Amino acid sequence: METSTPAGSAAQSRAPLSRGRVLGAAVALADQGGVDALSMRKIAQALGVVPMALYKHVANKNELLDGMIDVLVAEIDPPVAGVDWKTAIRGRVLSARRMLLRHPWAPEVIESRIKARTTPTPAVMGYLDSMIGIFRAGGFPIDLTHHAMHVMGSRLLGFSQELFEDSSGREPDPDALPPEEMAARYPHITALAAAVAHDRDSVVGSGCDDQFEFEFALDLTLDGLERLLGAR
Repeated sequence: METSTPAGSAAQSRAPLSRGRVLGAAVALADQGGVDALSMRKIAQALGVVPMALYKHVANKNELLDGMIDVLVAEIDPPVAGVDWKTAIRGRVLSARRMLLRHPWAPEVIESRIKARTTPTPAVMGYLDSMIGIFRAGGFPIDLTHHAMHVMGSRLLGFSQELFEDSSGREPDPDALPPEEMAARYPHITALAAAVAHDRDSVVGSGCDDQFEFEFALDLTLDGLERLLGAR
């Protein structure tokens, strides 16, 4: 934690300002007082710099929040090698939940920023891509993987809200990666998106069917409860 003593402030002023330091200070301040109380002035004060210096590293509040999300996602444990898909997914989700318990302001920010953007931040994209990869490596076909991602929703990130929406009505993202780079960075997301968009013979169909996904999750839950009741 950054110290507020004169000696600590002097050390901060001598240390070169970076995007990582700005985002780290923002996360620490949000942990202390909530994200609503966060401001460039407070971040600058914590770092011992003038507020204008921050804008070399984050252009605005939305970019600041996106960067903070990426800092938090980086706290989630990497996938464990040599375990089955269920153990791997469960372990990462529980790690994500521990992260959110350390940062109670985070779920609202993550949900709002994911819904506000055409594509999630790079760290979130990488995390979701790896989770899709775990399902696929576990033998899930692409359509069942798609439904699993809907069922899991934001539980993949440690809380409970639907995050996946059909984005067909949205404006294209001007900052979106070219298709070749997208496929290279996030191969599992690219494959799933291609199946959803183009494979009309798939159970998934074209785009996301909200009613189907709702009933799929409902039936999955009821089937699980029926199994548990029978086990008693």
